[in-house]
Amino acid sequence: MSLSKTMLVRPLTTPVFSLRLLLGLVAMLAVAGCATLDPEANRLGPASGPAKPQSQEPAVPSAGPTTTGIETRATADQRYVVSLFGGIYRSAATESHLNTILAKLAAASETPQTVYKVTLLNSPAVNAFALPSGDLFVTRGLLSLANDSSEIAAVMAHEIGHVAARHAFHREEQQKIEQLRTNVANTVQTKRRGEEIKATGLLNLASFSRQQELEADRFGVALIGRAGFDPYGASRFLRSLGRSLEWRTCQQDSGTQRERVDIMSSHPSTPGRIEQAILTARQIGAPGIGEHGREAYLDAINGIDYGDDPTDGIVRGTTFTHVKLGFTFNAPDDFALENCAQAMIGVTPSRLEAIRLDIVQVPATTSMEDYVNTGWVEGLQKSSVQIRTINGMQGAIAEADSNGWKFRVGIVRLNGEVARIIFAARTMTPELDQRFVKSIESFKRLGAGETQRVRSLKMALVTASASDAESLSRRMAVSTRPLDLFLMLNGIQKGKPLDRGGRYKMIIE
Repeated sequence: MSLSKTMLVRPLTTPVFSLRLLLGLVAMLAVAGCATLDPEANRLGPASGPAKPQSQEPAVPSAGPTTTGIETRATADQRYVVSLFGGIYRSAATESHLNTILAKLAAASETPQTVYKVTLLNSPAVNAFALPSGDLFVTRGLLSLANDSSEIAAVMAHEIGHVAARHAFHREEQQKIEQLRTNVANTVQTKRRGEEIKATGLLNLASFSRQQELEADRFGVALIGRAGFDPYGASRFLRSLGRSLEWRTCQQDSGTQRERVDIMSSHPSTPGRIEQAILTARQIGAPGIGEHGREAYLDAINGIDYGDDPTDGIVRGTTFTHVKLGFTFNAPDDFALENCAQAMIGVTPSRLEAIRLDIVQVPATTSMEDYVNTGWVEGLQKSSVQIRTINGMQGAIAEADSNGWKFRVGIVRLNGEVARIIFAARTMTPELDQRFVKSIESFKRLGAGETQRVRSLKMALVTASASDAESLSRRMAVSTRPLDLFLMLNGIQKGKPLDRGGRYKMIIE
């Protein structure tokens, strides 16, 4: 989890869509879901040419920050973070509780005169980070994972640790040194030697960042202990974080790929962080000390939104609905869908079929036939192009063949833009192809009444009348592995009975 993203890098432009994106999709999802614990750009927005910054379509409510004249770097960074993560999320009870916790942490810090501010972001991603200015940011997705006040205090204390240690500055200086070494190596040595030095530099940066994470962890545990919170809250949250990663990658055969990704990761492994957090907490006292604040925390998050914001696209089973763009789409039954930055993607459990849906800007003067032949589809079989009307909208379908994969492509003109739907399969049978065509033909505009009926999922609280978690999980408003999600969100091990009369988090419509 990026509980450490103290230095932000502006995103590069979005590449032009091609079949290579879908070929990489299966491998990508075998490692992790999209946008997992990472900054999210505006979701499923126009993708032709450079990515359109979300600040051009402000997600920040009118009560959010506005500026005039020349902005300082800190102010510009704050506004950029807010726009990148879907805007500010407003919940009076939640904000009040976070501010109360932050005030205790600030008072217990070694520099109580430092002013800290926490902002709640409207993103389902599990993320938290800080700017050198003392601005802390926490996503509502992260709040859904924590189970008491000491856990969320540990998250904020970790970020305060990054600010206090000036990790953003040191990381930036280290990056400059590694870049200089690479440039020199490329100039005065062989290309192969330059690549070796560059790889060494990346490993040095990864190690350097892992050191920062562990340092911030130690700082955070000590700080929440001094502030009167349970110092073991940090290890409990890290354990929940690890379970959330496992939940997302469950049943995905990705061991080798995951190890290859982790070696370049800027974070130490979660088990390693948990072990260190427990050791640091033991130096403060035995388990049972400090404030948990479970009931106050549950009250604070009761009723907040969970998952995707319908305005930016929302998944319900195999149905994807986008309120802002005004459409809905049904994928085949066995696809698991996820709304990512700039696209909706999905795969089947076998990883042998995949789907991508995005929106691009295409001039109204360009016909569907002309557009499908512009070269964005690699391996297009031009004889397969069929012009169709799809639910009253201009469209076309086609076939393609590339790198051992078979593709069924569909395009639909929607409100001055074009939706692109592309399926990939290792083996394309007539039955499978027909399922893909039927799915493409499900694409339709949302009526005014339908738009109003689309709602976010909500976090709710339920009191357990029995010890059976499975019976409660059946009430979850999710269709995919509701029991696993219920156990993960509540930090409960499988098979462990619930506390009768205890309150637990539930996802409802």
